[in-house]
Amino acid sequence: MKTFKRLFKYFRKYKWYYFLGFVCLIGVDGLQVIVPKYILKPAINNMVYGVATPSGLLRYGIYIMLIAIGIALTRFSWRYCIMGNAWRIERNIRNDFFEHLLNLSFNYYNNTKTGELMAKATNDLRAVRMSVGITIVAAFDSLFFSTISLIMLFSENVRLTLYVLIPMPILVITALKFGGLLHNRFEQVQEMFASISAKVQEIFSGIRVIKAYVQEDAELKGMKAISNDYVDKNMTLVKIWGLFGPLISLLVGLCMAIILIIGGRKVIYNEMTMGSFVAFNSYLHMLVWPMMAIGWVINLYQRGRASMGRLNQVFDTEPDITDAPDAYNVEKLNGNISIKNLGFAYDFNKEPVLNNINMEIKKNETIAIIGKTGSGKSTLVNLLLRLFEVKHGEILMDGYDIKKIPLKTLRRNIGYVPQDTFLFSDTVSENIAFGKEASEEEIIQAAKMAQVYDEVMEFPEGFDSMVGEKGVTLSGGQKQRVAIARAILINPSILILDDALSSVDTETEEQILKNLKEIRKKTTTILISHRISTVQDADKIFVLDGGSIAESGVHEELLKKEGIYYDIFKRQQLEEMIESI
Repeated sequence: MKTFKRLFKYFRKYKWYYFLGFVCLIGVDGLQVIVPKYILKPAINNMVYGVATPSGLLRYGIYIMLIAIGIALTRFSWRYCIMGNAWRIERNIRNDFFEHLLNLSFNYYNNTKTGELMAKATNDLRAVRMSVGITIVAAFDSLFFSTISLIMLFSENVRLTLYVLIPMPILVITALKFGGLLHNRFEQVQEMFASISAKVQEIFSGIRVIKAYVQEDAELKGMKAISNDYVDKNMTLVKIWGLFGPLISLLVGLCMAIILIIGGRKVIYNEMTMGSFVAFNSYLHMLVWPMMAIGWVINLYQRGRASMGRLNQVFDTEPDITDAPDAYNVEKLNGNISIKNLGFAYDFNKEPVLNNINMEIKKNETIAIIGKTGSGKSTLVNLLLRLFEVKHGEILMDGYDIKKIPLKTLRRNIGYVPQDTFLFSDTVSENIAFGKEASEEEIIQAAKMAQVYDEVMEFPEGFDSMVGEKGVTLSGGQKQRVAIARAILINPSILILDDALSSVDTETEEQILKNLKEIRKKTTTILISHRISTVQDADKIFVLDGGSIAESGVHEELLKKEGIYYDIFKRQQLEEMIESI
């Protein structure tokens, strides 16, 4: 039960549904046991002894019809309450699961496959729903129904009932043995399902690369191999479950044989009336359901336990980055940034990515960071956004330690355009207005500032055009400009453009930077780029090399030093000259 401990709060929340459902379930069972002893038995005995009358049989028939109506109503009620609860609990778990995933740190997703999370959010949740719905019903019903059925069997004939119970110990031992096997096999099945989900998600995400390199056959071969493994794992589960079911049926058949042989002799020798024999048979058939349900309950319970265990792995994962207990009560940042002796290394790499970084960025100042690939530019941005935690040194914003600024405050005050632009499968306008509720005029203005308005208006449906998954219907430059418009729209205190103009031509880049000049006057702006043309007008330029600041100054000062910046500048001038020729 420890595995399902997280579900107790949901059980408490919907306890009255469960209470009413179980009352109705008891009502169904109670009504069913009335028929054999109090209706079938006297009716059959009356017919056997020749004392039955048409009016008497009609009366018994009416009783059965009324009981059938009562069973139908109470059965609907317990299904609505208990099975409905299973769907309600699944909804709540899914919502809590999704909320927890949103709160987990960025680093968690670096180490977890999307397909695996999708499998847990679908297949595992379904198994849990079954365990809190039909499994609970079957377990309760089989226990209660078997109890009252046994009571009625003993009331008819004690000795015959004891004979019928002979196979029961075998059933209990079998159930205990098979339960553990089913749990282990189902865990393996769920893990393989997660692998398939991850593989499918990866294939669809990289479909353009697959087609470009003509790797359809290779991917199909890999998919077939995983699918075959999934079938093999399922077959091992089916073998256990397939053996369990027939074994239960064999034990039930043995009970039937016992009652026919021993009970039939009693009827022949008038030790038992025909009505009692029929009633006894009816109660034995009622006992068959609980016997069959034992296997079903064990199967569904073990499936649910395995799936809940996999969900618990996610729920038990704590976010690496959270609000500090003594966080400052601040909602608006002005944009002053102070970076002191900052050092950082990723967990998987002991070598520092950043080393002894010191920067002073004043409010409404535009600074630029330039350097070779792998010099630590994007890592620095990730630390400013607290996607990763500062481990050595400190970052201050308006004098506040970044670790003590509430995460929502920090990120709401930063407009961020990453290198790898991500757009949602939605309209252009919804993507631009993702960070804030905005009017049509504000969306249009932001699009114009980002130099994407004219191209959007050429689309068949303008700003209502769907961009496709990850913005697949847009070019790289269009996606970047939509992302820039999204960042501009929230009117941030700090604007970070992380190589956000790499996919646009120099003419468009120049126009975007010109449009941003007014915004930059009232916003602290950090430009990260490989292009000198992007950063040359910044108030200060930092050149990163090997995770350290190699040079800093304005454009003219850095050219005079004839260092790394100068080499990049000359190389790009040469490239532009060759392109023009």
